[in-house]
Amino acid sequence: MRRLLAAAGTVLALVAGGVACASDEEEHEPYVGADEVCGGLFAGPLAEMLEKVTGEKVFAWENGKGMERVVTALKEGYASGRSWAPGAALCEPDPKGGRLGDEAGISFSMYAPQDVEDEGLPAGAELYTMGVQSSVRRSGASIYFECVSPQLKGSDKAPLRIQGGFGRGESDAPDTREYRDMNMRILHAATLKLVKELDCEDNGGLPKAPVLSPK
Repeated sequence: MRRLLAAAGTVLALVAGGVACASDEEEHEPYVGADEVCGGLFAGPLAEMLEKVTGEKVFAWENGKGMERVVTALKEGYASGRSWAPGAALCEPDPKGGRLGDEAGISFSMYAPQDVEDEGLPAGAELYTMGVQSSVRRSGASIYFECVSPQLKGSDKAPLRIQGGFGRGESDAPDTREYRDMNMRILHAATLKLVKELDCEDNGGLPKAPVLSPK
């Protein structure tokens, strides 16, 4: 009898879980605007910037759990003792009707020291002055910085080295200073949100407002 009751309880739990999942799926539209994708990551002025650099206004719905994935990946990578770790994607706004590879994306990983010692950049990219190293290009931006945090044991002696990257995906947006700066503004804003989640001292050495000065 106990086994039957336990089995019945398991079935009910699974059914309840399925209903909850179905309910969650019904709570959002399959496509949303730039200000709603990834849990509102781009809400405010960033939404218009994302629209401009991607050339898109409607994106597939994506939940806001990217930050949790990134923080977990970075902490695990740091705890591993390795010099680098792959990290995770924070958000990948997939345009409605887009093909695989068309989507923009922001991701973070743990970089090795030699990654910034070699300043070789992709063709057309240019260095900016923020962080340990930062750069912009037509298709995106990248930034390297270090995080000392009470959440990361030993980081006061060996900081967590974080590399953030933004790629705007397939886009016909022009290659101008304005658009390159928007690439960096988007990445900088997302990076500050990560810095807050990790409780990095002194914002990880990053300014509260982006410094958009070529090096």
